[in-house]
Amino acid sequence: MIIKNKEGKIIFDGADLRGANLRGADLRGANLRGANLRGADLQKADLQKADLREANLQEADLRGANLREADLREANLRGANLREADLQKADLREANLRGANLRWADLRGANLDFSCLPLWCGSFNIKVDERIITQLAYHFCKLNCDSTEVITIQTMLKPLANKFHRVEECGKV
Repeated sequence: MIIKNKEGKIIFDGADLRGANLRGADLRGANLRGANLRGADLQKADLQKADLREANLQEADLRGANLREADLREANLRGANLREADLQKADLREANLRGANLRWADLRGANLDFSCLPLWCGSFNIKVDERIITQLAYHFCKLNCDSTEVITIQTMLKPLANKFHRVEECGKV
């Protein structure tokens, strides 16, 4: 069921849209908070500024989707295909990205706090900005490894790592 508010924005709040075909749909600014979109086809859908907080997007096909400035806090994106998706300035705090395919996705300006980047080939070639790089460098420098080569690299990365946006809270490396 599609419900529109008085401004004409689409509201789904909590809808069950498992496996729905929403390929290329214009869902800009839609309220999909808590929606069940597991396995949905959202290829090339426009979800710019959509509210997808706590949404279940597990195994959804989001290839080439516009998720710029989307609110994906606590969203379940486990196994989702986000290849070539535009996630610029998206809020991915506490999002589950386990097994997500992020190849060629654009994460510049995205907030990944309390989230994760998958450590498999599905995270190759992600476009990132310095904020994400400093966050990754910081976490790398906080690893405890007795390899002299790793320690040397960690030492070289410390100036960059200490630009991490939460360094005051977490402490310098």
